[in-house]
Amino acid sequence: MKVKICGMREAANIMAVADFEPDFLGFIFYEKSPRFAGEVLSTEVLRSLPASVAKVGVFVNAPLPELLAITARYSLDYAQLHGHETPAYCQQVREQGLRIIKAFSVDEAFDFSILAEYEAVCDLFLFDTKGKQPGGNGYAFDWRVLTNYHGPIPFLLSGGLGPDNSSELLHFRHPQLAGYDFNSLLETAPGLKDVEATGRLLTRLHDQPDTL
Repeated sequence: MKVKICGMREAANIMAVADFEPDFLGFIFYEKSPRFAGEVLSTEVLRSLPASVAKVGVFVNAPLPELLAITARYSLDYAQLHGHETPAYCQQVREQGLRIIKAFSVDEAFDFSILAEYEAVCDLFLFDTKGKQPGGNGYAFDWRVLTNYHGPIPFLLSGGLGPDNSSELLHFRHPQLAGYDFNSLLETAPGLKDVEATGRLLTRLHDQPDTL
């Protein structure tokens, strides 16, 4: 299973978490987020990350020129789209050589049929908790609703994941589950991960090859 640590921005914190070899590190370029990375994120630090760590920019309804400028500046590998981006928009981003993670806010009433039109233009889906914010609401949705997802695109599970529910997480099964996205429940402050807690969690996940 893949592991993504999102909401990173401080140079020393980024490098410390990268030492635990997550598959993805996420950087939020949404100005209303308390984890907005645009004012402090170092291009040199991102470019020094090992090639095994994919760099993900998180955007919410960003104008296409703005998104492309940011992804080029930071040499990002993925654009994670957390707003109301259309399939056509996803295709335009993808045509620039970026891989696409399209996020969807999920609750018990979510209509999974809307995902069909995104299948041709996305590499991964991300299923997050529907809440007041586009992401980072800090609590989990009922994962049982994902039994209604039968599409071909793998997904990352997000929303309220952390050390306290890692046991339940390791027992969750779905044929298209590709990995997990962690953010606020690993923080000591917005945008600053607890390095020891993150390391323990990643070690636990990496030590469970049969489960994962």
